[in-house]
Amino acid sequence: MRSPLFGRGLAIALIVAFGAWTAVRSIGARPVEPKFPFPKPAADSPLAPAQGEEKVVLAGGCFWGVQAVFGHLKGVSSAVSGYAGGHVESPGYSSVGTGLTGHAESVSVTFDPSQISFGQILMVYFSVAHDPTQLNRQGPDSGSQYRSAIFYTSEEQKRIATAYVEQLNTAKSYPGKIVTQIAPFTAFYRAEEYHQDYLQSHMDQPYIVYNDLPKLEHLKKQFPELYRQN
Repeated sequence: MRSPLFGRGLAIALIVAFGAWTAVRSIGARPVEPKFPFPKPAADSPLAPAQGEEKVVLAGGCFWGVQAVFGHLKGVSSAVSGYAGGHVESPGYSSVGTGLTGHAESVSVTFDPSQISFGQILMVYFSVAHDPTQLNRQGPDSGSQYRSAIFYTSEEQKRIATAYVEQLNTAKSYPGKIVTQIAPFTAFYRAEEYHQDYLQSHMDQPYIVYNDLPKLEHLKKQFPELYRQN
């Protein structure tokens, strides 16, 4: 008969191994950082003469960090985590996580074009919010639900986004080619409430500390004129 100590030791070893795997999974590989100063978009709309409201849906990996970045951006009135780009109505986190619904974890960004231009929104998106050279993954997360995508809501947004990708690739702002999908907006489904403003209530979570808090620091450092302290 095996000693009870053997079973206890095995259980402890499994717990330690699982903890180590979880830590590695949370950390993963840090995305590639671009060259700074980051180019401003050559093709951009001027600031609107009067206050207004414009929307765009952006995908760039796990929506926790992307939402936090745009929630700290001047001129942005709303940043909501959700799902876009799929073929199933009213998806949830579990179904999207399988990669079978076609959705990407996304953030619906509402902004005032008299305070911040669409090009400036994209400048932060491409340089701070995520690494646009990673195909169907972002840091430790992999799958098409973590793809880089811009779901534009107007032909003007499409024009600016397309021109900016070409500009950044020509300038070699990243070591690799930008793989961001540029597609028309069709539908956006708000994510479950526990995902909204997730970073604010999980500041000490290893995943947040390693993957997302640095994004806010980069935003504050690289674009202090656009950073807003909440």
